[in-house]
Amino acid sequence: MSLDGLWIGQVAMAALMNVAFAFAVGSALLGAWLAKDAQAKIAPARPAWLRAQRSMLTASVVLVLADLGWLLYQAASMSGVALPAAFGVVPTVLAQTHVGYGWSIAFAGALVLLGTALTGHGGTLRNALLWLAVIVIAAGKASVGHAADAGPASAAVAMQTLHVLVTGVWGGLAMASGLAVLPALGASIARGVLIRTATQVSNVSLASVGFVLLTGAFNAARGSGGSFQAIAISAWGHVLTLKLLLVALALVLGGLNRFLALPRLRRTASTMDAHTFVNVLYLEALTMIGVFVAAAALSHSVPAFAALG
Repeated sequence: MSLDGLWIGQVAMAALMNVAFAFAVGSALLGAWLAKDAQAKIAPARPAWLRAQRSMLTASVVLVLADLGWLLYQAASMSGVALPAAFGVVPTVLAQTHVGYGWSIAFAGALVLLGTALTGHGGTLRNALLWLAVIVIAAGKASVGHAADAGPASAAVAMQTLHVLVTGVWGGLAMASGLAVLPALGASIARGVLIRTATQVSNVSLASVGFVLLTGAFNAARGSGGSFQAIAISAWGHVLTLKLLLVALALVLGGLNRFLALPRLRRTASTMDAHTFVNVLYLEALTMIGVFVAAAALSHSVPAFAALG
């Protein structure tokens, strides 16, 4: 790992891709949950539903642009040329490398996701395309990382695909809820919708966390070669430790909301308790952004087992 401008650019683009993908997934889920309550133009849930639609569209646009930016940095890094000269290398990277194949899959999914976001209205076909695009993006992202070293059809790629998906659901719900959607349900007339949506966010996040921890443990064991010493002496291990600390903080914040703030909100339906839940979710969202940045740095660092030779 070389801490030069190209590496920093790759990590920055990868982090932006991670955040945008998760934000789009979380916004899509929230939009689906709020759609029924937001049909009337004066419905209390409509502002939040509109925010979910807009945040999904914005995240999809950012994802497409970040994908393009990452490819350019990756081409420059792989070819050893300066960034402006990398434009001429991109066709070779796309046609002759596994990174190019994986990126093409993820980018195709991102374009379909953007198309569904532009469509806006629901429908069976639109929803099917949306979630197919999400799966395709996750598979493409898994195919350009360290998991692809085991082969394109390996258990490592499958596990990483699942990890990208469930992390996108957990982190995406935290970010889209805390930063964009749930603050629009602050009025007292929207309190019932807020409680129902908060319960859905909490339940789906809890289910996702189990898979995040399972797949994350698999990836950590693979990247470290099963050695704690490799984690302790490598830059990869240090970044992993930071990521785990951020995940632990997110779990604590999520636990506070699920076991303290949400039950109290259900009992009282008060404005203060509603603000408490949303504020804690806001902190969890910021923490998840840190997790996605650390994950980007991790994916562009030499795995820890290489430190053992």
